[in-house]
Amino acid sequence: MPATSVASTIVSEPSAIARPAGMSGESGMTVKCATARHRYGNHSPSRVGLHEHRLNEEKAVTKGTTMTRRRPFDWRIAWCAILLLLPCAPALAAGGDMPSLVHDIGISLLTAGLIALIFNRFGIPSIAAFLLAGIIVGPIGLEQVTDPVNVDTIAQLGFILLLFLIGLEIDFKKIFGSGKAITLSGLLQYPLTILFGALCVKLLLALGIGAELLGTSPYSALYMGVIIAGSSTLLVIKLFQEHFELDTEPGRLSLGMLIFQDIWVIIVILIQPNIENPEVMPILMSFAGIALLSVFSIMLAQMVFEVCFEWIAKSPELTLTAALAWCFTVVFFGANIDTISVMVFDYNPHMAVGAGMSALIAGACIANLPSATEVITKVSVVKDFFITLFFVALGISIPAPDGWGVLVLAVALAVIALLARQLVFFPLFYFTGVDQRNAQVASIRLAQISEFGLVIAFLGVQQGHIGAELSSAVIFAFIITALLTPFLYGKAYEIHAGMQGVLEKLGFKAPPELRAEEGQTYQLALLGFHRHASSLLSDLQDRDPELVRQTLVVDFNVAIHPRIAATGATVKYGDLSNSETLHHIGLGQARVVICTIPDDLLRGISNRELVAMVREMNPEAIIIANGISFEEVDKVYLAGADYVYMARLESAGALGEAIGEALSDRIDVFRERNIDRHRLKKGRNEVLT
Repeated sequence: MPATSVASTIVSEPSAIARPAGMSGESGMTVKCATARHRYGNHSPSRVGLHEHRLNEEKAVTKGTTMTRRRPFDWRIAWCAILLLLPCAPALAAGGDMPSLVHDIGISLLTAGLIALIFNRFGIPSIAAFLLAGIIVGPIGLEQVTDPVNVDTIAQLGFILLLFLIGLEIDFKKIFGSGKAITLSGLLQYPLTILFGALCVKLLLALGIGAELLGTSPYSALYMGVIIAGSSTLLVIKLFQEHFELDTEPGRLSLGMLIFQDIWVIIVILIQPNIENPEVMPILMSFAGIALLSVFSIMLAQMVFEVCFEWIAKSPELTLTAALAWCFTVVFFGANIDTISVMVFDYNPHMAVGAGMSALIAGACIANLPSATEVITKVSVVKDFFITLFFVALGISIPAPDGWGVLVLAVALAVIALLARQLVFFPLFYFTGVDQRNAQVASIRLAQISEFGLVIAFLGVQQGHIGAELSSAVIFAFIITALLTPFLYGKAYEIHAGMQGVLEKLGFKAPPELRAEEGQTYQLALLGFHRHASSLLSDLQDRDPELVRQTLVVDFNVAIHPRIAATGATVKYGDLSNSETLHHIGLGQARVVICTIPDDLLRGISNRELVAMVREMNPEAIIIANGISFEEVDKVYLAGADYVYMARLESAGALGEAIGEALSDRIDVFRERNIDRHRLKKGRNEVLT
């Protein structure tokens, strides 16, 4: 198809969703997008009528359409393949004579890949699959690993690369630019949770639970407190990104907490080698070593690293090699600070920095350089490979449980971790200014043990601070909480709704739902406030300030209420899934009601259900709603919407117009016209930037 016809097709496409005047009832998108008022006259259809109409439509589609269905996945074939592959795994991995290291890596990746495939099918986190793969090929499973030294090699290499990547993703601007809630909570949460965890371990010992594991080391309570204090960066960020919720209030709060937890982990790893001899001078020298390495790395990064990347900019295949070379340059320098000092000054200051800490510094020092994005992109290619090997190696290192003690303690640690989120995280969030709902949702979604907890336990065993079986209990506790994480993430809002009454009685009050003044009416009501609503309100401020003063905004994020109120609009706290709330705040007196929030961001209700609720309380309102899929658009119209817009079609229309102007050599005029229209040169002011 010629480019011009593509452009014209794109330009005309969005109109398909609008309610056409004089629709004749033909099949296709025109029928799908007919509004409820057009189909049923000016009266809203009854619930029974809608149900019967929906059934008739489904029957008609079933009778009149020949549908091609995908053949269902046969799990019997998958299980047979796995059962056939596992016995011959050594042969598949080895393929004859080869070094044991290659064999062990091969068998680890083979098993991890098979189990991760199954776990992914059921929504179970991949880290749990990697740990289980390690257990299967390790000494308590099929014993496919040939040399224990290889396991340590894999773990050390994966550990270094994991911390290097975490360092690359640390954004100090976000840390220092965080609000009061994130800053205060981030500073206090980690030490308070350590204290809570240590007290819980003391209680377990008093009750005789896990005494044979916890009572063998004086550091057990401290280690368990540290381990439950952190949440999983990998799991939480992955879920927020998959659900496009990283920019929501719970998403920003969770991200801020995870960043602060990463900083606390740095301090823990720094102090960990000196925990047996907590003298001030060794700790100060360790901090001095970190400071010296950081200064050296920053100077080297600015003077050498950036120049080198300019040289290799035309050879992108060298980016990965250069990034790893930089990482190990810092690692080797940190490990040899004492050696260099002895050679130059004939003095050993005991300032050597561990490989993990050095790798994290290496990443953090280049995280804000212009070339950092390119480095992250290239290094991310091998990130999953090394993370897989690291967690498989942790699984391999698990010794055979001596009785049920390890599993019982693992369950106890998982329960303590979950309790800490309710008894430490939630109150901190609430009392530092986060509203009840967002504080609870963020706390629930942070309810897992961190992968860094596994790292700390791993190092604790190497240092001789805790036993291998206690480390095994930590790994099993991590697996339990990792398996619970997807469920807790998806049900966070429902869990909060179930707990809201109890929280109110305990004194954790939700913001008051302000009632509408007697006789007050609104020309416009915005249900929910996200980026689309922010841009809409900004445009209304410029074009029709009087309409803004007659606009009602309903949203649960009280943090942005002052900024919304500053525009002149009336803003009220409310739960969109609660019809009583919407009635009390005056939605029944609104002339036009708009919901710009798509279903994948709404919680506890959908656009279809919201439209039906609003139509019932305000039959005369003009309702504009949001649709994601074409099938859902029809359902929202049937629920009583007057217009359903799809953001992707609106964007396609704008892009189609841009393409048409570009092909006509008028893109410069088009650009300037849109910059002026959207007030981009004047410094457009929005609530959400």
